Amino acid sequence: MSRMAATRDGYGQALLDMAENEKVVVLEADLGKSTKSLHFRKAHPERTVSCGIGEQNMLLTAAGLAASGYIPFASTFAIFTERAFEQMRNGIARTDLAVHLCGSHGGTHTGTDGSSAQSIEDLGIYRTLPNVVVLHPCDDVSTRVLTNQLVDLGKPSYTRTARNKTPVFYDGRESEIRIGKGVILLEGDDVAIIACGVMVSEAISAAEQLAEQGIRASVIDMHTIKPLDTDLVGKMASKCGAIVTAEDHNIIGGLGGSVAEFLSSTIPIPLERVGVKDRFGESGQADEMLDLMEISAPFIVAAAERAINRKQ
Repeated sequence: MSRMAATRDGYGQALLDMAENEKVVVLEADLGKSTKSLHFRKAHPERTVSCGIGEQNMLLTAAGLAASGYIPFASTFAIFTERAFEQMRNGIARTDLAVHLCGSHGGTHTGTDGSSAQSIEDLGIYRTLPNVVVLHPCDDVSTRVLTNQLVDLGKPSYTRTARNKTPVFYDGRESEIRIGKGVILLEGDDVAIIACGVMVSEAISAAEQLAEQGIRASVIDMHTIKPLDTDLVGKMASKCGAIVTAEDHNIIGGLGGSVAEFLSSTIPIPLERVGVKDRFGESGQADEMLDLMEISAPFIVAAAERAINRKQ
């Protein structure tokens, strides 16, 4: 069994990695313990701004810091980042300020917090904003590497992390992780499964189940939702002739929508999207939620079979 860890821990570790850069500052909205920015706060209180339960104020404070030459990292729950959308749009994205927003506890995998706290629209929301890079890494290692890379990005970003532990894939593979470039975790030529976040491990499980049926699936970790790695999507489309996307996010507007937009204008091959079917979640354990939302491994397997059957 591989090591298990939560992506939010990778975010917290990355902040400590960057601490020697005195331009890095951290902002919190009363949830530093949950988002894991508390480790930076304890080590560098003089470079940490506590904004209380004031997400809109936090983002505009971050904008001011970015305009003054600092590199701000701000975090809260994904659902609460949405409260500050207008500030993200007008104060940060429109002015192209390098503010890095992290939304933790995103998706229905958050489980027991219930539907009001399960952000199933955050990736789609931030993907619509010009200048904003959108990330949803699958393990603590890739979260740490990608967050460290944000220091030199020079553009605003949104990263979704998760509370619950998931399998770790990138121990010893850190050099493969780059913003804007998907990673091939498994190679096969019958169907390509493109996943992000907590769904990457489900996609791997699905590929293993498909292999038992003699179906060879590629699995892509598409940790960068925007800009989408269209070169890799095009390559997998040509190689496999059928694609499945998998995300713990509304079927509308996220990874599946992004891939669909690209394929429809370039290589219109069979695409099946596995995601939350335009409904809200409810309260339940993490794995129960993936089953309830019909996005766990068995549903990815079924989608792969449908996509293959649709090949001309």
